[in-house]
Amino acid sequence: MIVFDRVSKRYSSGQDALLNISFRLGRGEMAFLTGHSGAGKSTLLKLIMAMETASGGRIEVGGRDVSQLQRNQIAFYRRHVGVVFQEHHLLFNRTVFDNVAMPLRIAGFTPRETARRVRAALDKVGLLRKEKAYPLELSGGEQQRVGIARAVVNRPPLLLADEPTGNLDPDLSAEIMQLFRDFNQVGTTVFIASHDIALIERMGCRVVHLENGRLVSGGQA
Repeated sequence: MIVFDRVSKRYSSGQDALLNISFRLGRGEMAFLTGHSGAGKSTLLKLIMAMETASGGRIEVGGRDVSQLQRNQIAFYRRHVGVVFQEHHLLFNRTVFDNVAMPLRIAGFTPRETARRVRAALDKVGLLRKEKAYPLELSGGEQQRVGIARAVVNRPPLLLADEPTGNLDPDLSAEIMQLFRDFNQVGTTVFIASHDIALIERMGCRVVHLENGRLVSGGQA
């Protein structure tokens, strides 16, 4: 599903965020990306999302060379990649339903299909009864679940998450990780950046570890 072949990223300031990174993530696999703050985790995920461009090397996602994407192809490509952030970026003046429906409306789904998919996604994260609520009426854990529902409503084959449990207590963190496992068990490839080593160890998945922009372990599938 994901192939990094000697990938580097240097910013215009001269800072090297990633240096000669090579690893593979298999289709249907669940893995974690770890490393200290500034190790390059977020940069690596942004390269997969085509939010950043590599300075060298090759990145392949789902058999497609991400570096060869034209500007007008990026939006379509991103429909196949669900993303969950630590800060969930919900619209607080929109209902839970409308927040989750946003990607489908942008993609041009019919209202009927949008409603069906939104309710299915909310049901999977346990928030079907909250579809008319507003984000500020929800707990932090519930807001993160809305973010996850929005990320999977398009049924993407790849789900990325950048520190999705960073603002949650241990019990809520475990619940959120179980949701990711549930999606993985139905075939979704899941790649999660996290610094919560204890939680990662309990999940029993492969760990890709970065230090100072370099891959130090976990590169082989």
